[in-house]
Amino acid sequence: MMPLTVRLVGAIWFAALLVIGGFAALQIHEERQRLLVELDQRAALQGESLKAAVEPLLGRPSSRPLVHLLSRLERPGQVIAVYDETANPIAATSPGLTGVPSVAPEVTAAIASGTVRKGFYAIAGRQSYVSARPLFRDGRPAGALAIFLDASHLAAAQWETVRTTAIRFVVLAAVTSVIALLVVRASVTHPLARLAEWTQGLRAGRLTPPPALPDHGLFAPLTRQVSSMATSLSHARAAAETEAALRVKGDTVWTEERLKQFVNLRLGDPLFVVSNREPVSHVRKGRGIEVLIPASGLVTAMDPVLRACGGVWVAHGSGDADREVVDASSRIAVPSDDPRYALRRVWLTPEEEDGYYAGFSNEGLWPLCHIVHTRPLFRPEDWEHYQAVNRKFADALLEEMAGVTNPLVLIQDYHFALLPALVKGQRPDARVAIFWHIPWPNFEAFGICPWQDRLLRGMLGADLIGFHTQYHCNNFLETVERAVEARVDWERFSVIRGKHTTYVKPFPISVAEDPPAEGPPVTRQAVLAELGTDTEFLGVGVERVDYTKGLPERFRALGRFFDRHPEYRGRLVFVQVAAPSRSKIPRYQELQREVEDTVREVNGRLQTGSWRPILYLNRHHEHHEIRPLYRHADFCMVTSLHDGMNLVAKEFVASRDDEDGVLVLSRFTGAARELSDALLVNPYDLDETAQAIHAAVTMPPEERAARMARMRRVVREHNIYRWAGMLLGELSSIPEEPFVKSA
Repeated sequence: MMPLTVRLVGAIWFAALLVIGGFAALQIHEERQRLLVELDQRAALQGESLKAAVEPLLGRPSSRPLVHLLSRLERPGQVIAVYDETANPIAATSPGLTGVPSVAPEVTAAIASGTVRKGFYAIAGRQSYVSARPLFRDGRPAGALAIFLDASHLAAAQWETVRTTAIRFVVLAAVTSVIALLVVRASVTHPLARLAEWTQGLRAGRLTPPPALPDHGLFAPLTRQVSSMATSLSHARAAAETEAALRVKGDTVWTEERLKQFVNLRLGDPLFVVSNREPVSHVRKGRGIEVLIPASGLVTAMDPVLRACGGVWVAHGSGDADREVVDASSRIAVPSDDPRYALRRVWLTPEEEDGYYAGFSNEGLWPLCHIVHTRPLFRPEDWEHYQAVNRKFADALLEEMAGVTNPLVLIQDYHFALLPALVKGQRPDARVAIFWHIPWPNFEAFGICPWQDRLLRGMLGADLIGFHTQYHCNNFLETVERAVEARVDWERFSVIRGKHTTYVKPFPISVAEDPPAEGPPVTRQAVLAELGTDTEFLGVGVERVDYTKGLPERFRALGRFFDRHPEYRGRLVFVQVAAPSRSKIPRYQELQREVEDTVREVNGRLQTGSWRPILYLNRHHEHHEIRPLYRHADFCMVTSLHDGMNLVAKEFVASRDDEDGVLVLSRFTGAARELSDALLVNPYDLDETAQAIHAAVTMPPEERAARMARMRRVVREHNIYRWAGMLLGELSSIPEEPFVKSA
């Protein structure tokens, strides 16, 4: 720190010297000019007043009248002399012309030019200011009148200014240096010492928040980087300890580190993920840009995989500030504080987004596959946009894969049914998989789609098609068997078209285990205070506002519970986190109104005083905001009417490291096949769901702990890293075959 202090003080002294020296030079110049003006004005007044008296006396034979005239003007510090036409002195204020220059250039110049001339002249070792003006007789120069004024005070004034400036410089530099040293000690040295102490604690594994520092803006980038590094080191240390413990126990649980090693050692090929939803979006908030993590099960599942494996994620850039943060290739490193992979954004026009996403994907395929009593809408113009966007994503993906040999491509969901064939047709060496995150209906239901054959042929361009359950695999294979010219091998669960084989297998998706919380844990009291309530029992639900999630049915079941068990009124509050979704689609607008009306109806009928049975939070929540709700809820409700997997159920279980809490789960979710220790319900049956809520709040602690422990074991062993490892391992083991582009 000493060299920094020395450099800082030296810089302050140098800067002070430059500033004060510059002002001193300007002051000296201005003072000299002022004194010169005073001398000139004084000489001019005397010269003009004497000229009229001196000129008549020049032609006389005797100089006595001139001498007599000038003798009366004798003053200290000045000499007045009269010169003849040859520039010789003939009279002066000093007796005997003593001290009068016999030759003065200004006098000679004044006589020769007939104009006033000025300058400096040394008289008796002292600097004098001379002002010589011509004297005329008969219109011709006949001599000169010279006034010599003492100018030694000009130099004295300059030296006085220099001396004063030097004193000011020393005082200013000393005071500024002392203040700078105090500021450095308070704002830099002491905070750095605290940061060093904090960093030492981080190295020792104590994940504590950064210390409060006097200048947050100065140290914020450093604390962010150190925090990120410490978190990464902590996670790496935890992963290493977990791996060591697993080896000791001979366990085969997949971890982030195990997936990373699996990809590096067994696969060795770059991973490319394609989805409509991006893992992070950048949105404007006031004058700044905020990073937003979408409320999406797909993002929850895939982000840990890309963090572990690295690669490129190709997605639609939907944030209103997304374009402002990418490079010239529409790329950005993710996450920004600890880059693990690249996000390549694809830009869609509003017409493309409305037609491909809101139209064909979510008004057509989504209700078609979920079978929840909403009529699918298939418009030719939406189909055109769907095809165009799939081609646009194919172009972006092919551009990213250029120069990469044998890339692994993992396409996500129903938005890109055509993409596998488009990519495989251009890059036969690529291993392509598409994972379908939503259910696949029976062949009769899917036959509603006017372009089912085109969709199926597009999907069959993949080497591997994954679903959550074997039931969905069977529905897909049966649909292919009835709609496309192909041979279905039911023994190997594959489809053979020409020389290309597509394997169809179940891969139940999951979540990653929650990382250790940073900082002190959020207490139940803090959660309730944040919600503005005080209750004995707390329930939670976390969904997008979607008609597949059964929100109106859930709220009616809660009303039914309070009707059948009035003793819980005022003692139980249910918190519903509901992120707005697809709000441009009329059906979702209707659903939003229905949900809000149902909440108002239940609350209006049951609430008393400050107690409301349902707290409806209709906005986006980050995962760190939801985790405390999961952690302190007595029960979580996942009552989808139809779902592919539903990762909220697994997120809730993964968050309960206290092995407490009860999961109320719909039978119509993929998660119900794995989490059999949940209280399984038919969400259409309000009485059954109400009874499950009662069972959740009355369940003995020992039973709650046993059920949660078994569910946590399932989620832990069948986590997202295992899902990715199984899927990528299956994809990489498929033998290379020539791919013939379909007509």
